[in-house]
Amino acid sequence: MTALVLALSASVLFGVGDFLGGTVSRRIPVTTVLVLSQLAAVLVLLPGALSGGIDLSSPGAVAWGVAAGVAGAVAIGSLFQALASGIMGVVAPISALGVLVPVGAGLLDGDRFGVALAIGLVVAVVGSVLATGPELRRDDASRASRRPIVLAFVAAVGFGSANLCIARGSAADVSTTVRVAAVTSLVVYAAATLVARRQPVVIARDLPWVLGVGVIGIAGMLLFATATRGGSLSVVAVLAALYPAVTAALGWRFLGERLRRVQIVGVASVFIGVAIVAGSS
Repeated sequence: MTALVLALSASVLFGVGDFLGGTVSRRIPVTTVLVLSQLAAVLVLLPGALSGGIDLSSPGAVAWGVAAGVAGAVAIGSLFQALASGIMGVVAPISALGVLVPVGAGLLDGDRFGVALAIGLVVAVVGSVLATGPELRRDDASRASRRPIVLAFVAAVGFGSANLCIARGSAADVSTTVRVAAVTSLVVYAAATLVARRQPVVIARDLPWVLGVGVIGIAGMLLFATATRGGSLSVVAVLAALYPAVTAALGWRFLGERLRRVQIVGVASVFIGVAIVAGSS
């Protein structure tokens, strides 16, 4: 039960962080949000690292941490760009399909696979198609309307891979894995900013929100990493992937977003599919 609570708590934090990140990215460059928020996350972890929170003698944790950091950087960067230019209620559920990666790994590791689980996965995938369909068929925005969808799928693969790496590394050392992943992501963001030759630009009133994105995100990662040590990977991964419900709800409440009927059905199907998987795992 503790692992389930931790996974659900991580999901709430991920949802809030994604909403904040996507919202501020509509006002300031995404690269600025990524670098400053990740810097905040690293600073939060710094005291623990200096007091022995990183064990470099654990090669497994370090290697998985680096892999998680790279995958996570690609995922978050893609997601924030998608959220900044697309509909949060559509983008967020698509990105949650990355859960298929750790779920698949969990099944290969011996997690039980039943009919209900298969049904849940199919419902989630079909739901994602319904949610994205209208965006892909719009005549007035072809490339512009497709870009957030493509980025959302890239984010899904990235998140799924990052979560799997976090789980693998956490089996050896949670602290080392999370801290190495955080530092690696910061390095990736900084390198991307230098390559793009973009100077960080931030509005004073947005700075607290940007820093909050990093703190919330790293807190969610720590909860997820801890949860993977106490519960089956497939179940924990699915529960942690419920964050789109939070992001979509916040987008509806504070941004006044509206979805087409078929998209509402699609988004609901993703949530239902995820819930079925959770209940059957």
